[in-house]
Amino acid sequence: MEVAILTVGDELLAGDTENTNATWLARQLSARGASVKRVLVVPDERDTIAEYVREWRDAYDAVIVTGGLGGTHDDVTMDAVADAAGVDLHVPDEAREAVERAARAYRDANPEEAERFELDLDVEAWATVPVGARVIPNEPGLSPGAKVGDVDEGAIYVFPGVPDEVHAMFDLVAEDFGGDVVSEITYTSAPEGAIGPDIEAIRDAYDIVVGSYPSGEGPNRLKVTGEDPDEVADALRALEERVEQPSD
Repeated sequence: MEVAILTVGDELLAGDTENTNATWLARQLSARGASVKRVLVVPDERDTIAEYVREWRDAYDAVIVTGGLGGTHDDVTMDAVADAAGVDLHVPDEAREAVERAARAYRDANPEEAERFELDLDVEAWATVPVGARVIPNEPGLSPGAKVGDVDEGAIYVFPGVPDEVHAMFDLVAEDFGGDVVSEITYTSAPEGAIGPDIEAIRDAYDIVVGSYPSGEGPNRLKVTGEDPDEVADALRALEERVEQPSD
C-alpha cells in the first residue's frame, strides 16, 4: 500500500510550529507495512491543497491531509478536498451533533471564559465535510475529520492539525492501512563514505533497499527494507558481515 502525506499550514512553513504530524504518521504507516511515498508541507491555499490531493489520489492508494480544519478564515482544507474529489460540502447530522456536544462540554467546563469571550460558535463552519464522506469523530477536539472514497480509488483522509487529535483519529482508521513492507536496522562504526561498495553489493544481491543514515555522534544507522521478511533478514546478515560493527 502506497500512501502520501500532505501537511497544511502557513505556521509549518514559517517554522513557528514543528511538523510532528508528518513524522508520527509516517512512523505509524511504516509500522503497518505501508510505504510512504511523499511527504509535503503546503500553505493554507485552497487551490494548492486541491492540486496535490487531486494528483496524489490518482497516483497512490491513500492520501492523508492534516491541518486547516475548523471555522476560521484560513481553514480551507475541507473546501480543497471537496474540490479535488469533485463534490460539494455539506453538514451531516452526526458531525453537527458532535460539534455541538463538544462546544457544550467546553462551555460547561469553562463557564467564566465562555461568558467573558462571548463564545458563539458557527457550528456549520466547524462541521462541514465533503458530500459522501465518512465522518471521522474527533473526541479530543472540535472539528471532525473525514474519509473520502475508498483505497482502491485513492482514499483521502482528512485530519485536524493538533497532534493529540491526529493520534486519536488515526487510531479509528488505522486498520485501513497495511502492506508487506518490512524493515530491519543495524549499525556500523564505519564512516558513511567508506561503506558505499558494501551497500551496493547488498543491493545487487538482494531485492531490497538499503538506507544509510549518519548519526553525527556514535555509530551510523543502516536500514534494510523489502517485502520478503526472509530476504530482508538474509540481506541484513550479509550487510553485517561486510561492514564494521560497533564495539558496544
